[in-house]
Amino acid sequence: MRLDIKEIMGLIPQRYPFLFVDRVEEIVPGEKIVAVKNVSMDEPIFAGHFPSNPILPGVVIVEALAQTSGILAAKSNIDMAGTPYLVSIDNFRFREPVLPGDTMKLESTIKKHFKNFVAFSCKACVNGKIVAEGELLTAIVKEHT
Repeated sequence: MRLDIKEIMGLIPQRYPFLFVDRVEEIVPGEKIVAVKNVSMDEPIFAGHFPSNPILPGVVIVEALAQTSGILAAKSNIDMAGTPYLVSIDNFRFREPVLPGDTMKLESTIKKHFKNFVAFSCKACVNGKIVAEGELLTAIVKEHT
């Protein structure tokens, strides 16, 4: 199963300039997802993050992985009636810098789903090398009216 940007925007609430997933290449519902983020020099973040030597901030990489995980949850028959919130970032390691012009492959697998929580194991790769990896925990919070 592949998804384009319009389908992605139908699944998660983020929009430009905070939407960090460009396409989904593979989904196995309930198990794993592989998505892509194309890193471009004209992204607003590079105007202020080391402008003379631009690198993609680690928090953007984590957010891209969280968004990828959210897409997987939405396609996995997990009750998404509410807002998904990132509640834990564990054991993350940043191994290589991500630069403008890179294509980052984002991979996430569901480790555990319990009540309104979903735990994911994630990694980001550029040219087959792991640039970041770790674990995320999200909570689906019901809207209060």
